[in-house]
Amino acid sequence: MPENVPLGLGRSGLVKICGLTDEAAMRAATLAGADLVGLVFVPGSPRAVTAEAARGLAETAHGKAAVVGLFQNPALSEIEEVLEQVPLDMIQLHGSEDAEDVARIGAGFGLPVIKAVSVRERGDLFASNGMPADLMLYDAKPPEGARAAGGHGATFDWRVLQGHGHRTPWLLAGGLTPDNAAEAVLACAGITGFRGLDVSSGVEAAKGVKDPALITRFVAAARAAMGVLERTDPDV
Repeated sequence: MPENVPLGLGRSGLVKICGLTDEAAMRAATLAGADLVGLVFVPGSPRAVTAEAARGLAETAHGKAAVVGLFQNPALSEIEEVLEQVPLDMIQLHGSEDAEDVARIGAGFGLPVIKAVSVRERGDLFASNGMPADLMLYDAKPPEGARAAGGHGATFDWRVLQGHGHRTPWLLAGGLTPDNAAEAVLACAGITGFRGLDVSSGVEAAKGVKDPALITRFVAAARAAMGVLERTDPDV
């Protein structure tokens, strides 16, 4: 994993661009300074990539950003097949996986695990308690009937994150864009465990099609906001 990805450290500042599908977008993400880049291996997703395509994208990111493979309720064999071709740095579980699943996958592949939790109200956060993940990802609950767990451009009331005893470092996702990235950072500043932002649909020109200019703007906005916090609060 690149040294610029402070996974599990006490400082915030991570920026993750998820759902990358082409070289132009991947280059934009790495040149902008994203810490983590996500490749989706969920059949039927508009952002899904084949292992062959993902291998080339991962090679582009190598040494510049940590490559995260996103799976939804995967069988171990699904992850194995991807890892045979794609050099992933982390695994993201974005389905209904429980603590046992997370532990088994983390131990079985020897890679850090991000576990996504869908949030609408404060009670939803309790699903993160006891999860043996390296990072949690708080995403907005998908609309009724949606097949995919994320990437819908929906947000949630970030105030529900305040006052919860976050036991694991976490990233914020759901409805983020270059225009509200700074607002999101400021809303989460000071909340225990906050590490940064994760964006997917908010940097797209069309569903599943990333816009390099929006990626660059998002990373710059997030970095600027987190830079201000770090200068004013050394504990951030």
